[in-house]
Amino acid sequence: MELFQQLPADGVKIFIVLFLSFLIGLEREEHKAAGTHYSFGGIRTFPLIGLIGYALALLCGTQLLPFMVGFLTVASFMLLSYWHKLKGAETAGVTTEMSGLATLLVGALVCYGHFWIATTISVASLVLLDLKAALEKLASRIGTREILTFAKFLFLSAVILPVLPNHEFGSFHINPFKTWLVVVAISAVSYASYVLQKLTHGQGGIVLAALLGGVYSSTVTTVVLAKQSRTEDHPHLFAGGILMASGVMYLRLAVLLGLFNHQLFDLLVVPFLVLSVLATLAGWLWSRRADSAAKQQQHELGPKNPLELGTAFLFALIFLGMLIITQLAVAYLGRAGLNTLAAILGVADVDPFILGLTQDAGGVLAAKVAAGAILIAASSNNVAKGIYAYSLADKKTGRQSLTFLLGLALAGLTPLIWFLQ
Repeated sequence: MELFQQLPADGVKIFIVLFLSFLIGLEREEHKAAGTHYSFGGIRTFPLIGLIGYALALLCGTQLLPFMVGFLTVASFMLLSYWHKLKGAETAGVTTEMSGLATLLVGALVCYGHFWIATTISVASLVLLDLKAALEKLASRIGTREILTFAKFLFLSAVILPVLPNHEFGSFHINPFKTWLVVVAISAVSYASYVLQKLTHGQGGIVLAALLGGVYSSTVTTVVLAKQSRTEDHPHLFAGGILMASGVMYLRLAVLLGLFNHQLFDLLVVPFLVLSVLATLAGWLWSRRADSAAKQQQHELGPKNPLELGTAFLFALIFLGMLIITQLAVAYLGRAGLNTLAAILGVADVDPFILGLTQDAGGVLAAKVAAGAILIAASSNNVAKGIYAYSLADKKTGRQSLTFLLGLALAGLTPLIWFLQ
């Protein structure tokens, strides 16, 4: 340390340039030694390129044009190298030449004092260069559909969301930004579940599919598991999976409340976590019970792409509709009307209604009243899922699922004792 303090500032910078560019050159030297075709540069060339970048930046100062002339001159040598490489092989990569230009910029950044950026670029270059085989294997596994799905998520979150006004409009206090933020949050949760299902394809079974499906939609998961149980003789496995999916639903709702309304989160986080743990644990234990079949088969539930743009826009419209209906119910029907509405809407998808309540709770709607309506909607949804399972599954699975979900619905109404006081 004392030696560096005694060196002039430019001496320390030159040492940093040599060190960073040497690392890149060392990696390229190993690549060149392992290959059979011509490859540009190595352990000596890359430090020289880094020094050239440092010297160019030092001579040009803040003048961008002279530096760009020097940059283009070095780039022309890289172009000649790539042309020579193409002459010796039908296909040739340009990675080494690009890493040479990156090394030139590292030298310039160090000269201007941007040490962190220079180090980050060097380390990122080393990682990208060294993980060539792994990255190419990953690229071959990711299909066009997955890239398009991720692009849709970026479109929803990074393109549409930032341009929406964050102000309330009209007598119903509609906030476009907050409305679309709800859509992005739901899409993010669903997309995370979709990615996990894709990554675990072929390695999990009904239990894993139920857990991940519950993150996306416990209602959809219940219907799929119930239909699949008709072709299997594993009522404990499927009934346990259906109960686990509903347990995960409470955890998902707690996360969404934490994102959009801290008052509701504080009121419901404990009962939701308790319900989630009890239902998930009970479902897992029940799924492990032996069935009459001699061998238990594990099947995968094919994940469905959750990021269809039409679905996202439809959810936004439904959410706005629930927001308006909820405010009208509170204004004209009171608490009893809101609870009745919660019981009715819970039969379908609870997310739009519950997230609509997060926008009103603490304002035009008392937090305890909204919390009670959320509990009723979630329990109503569990009753509906029990009926779906009883109607679609085989007899044993249907009876067990209906019993479990009715019990979970009753347990979910227990906290109303405190909210009705």
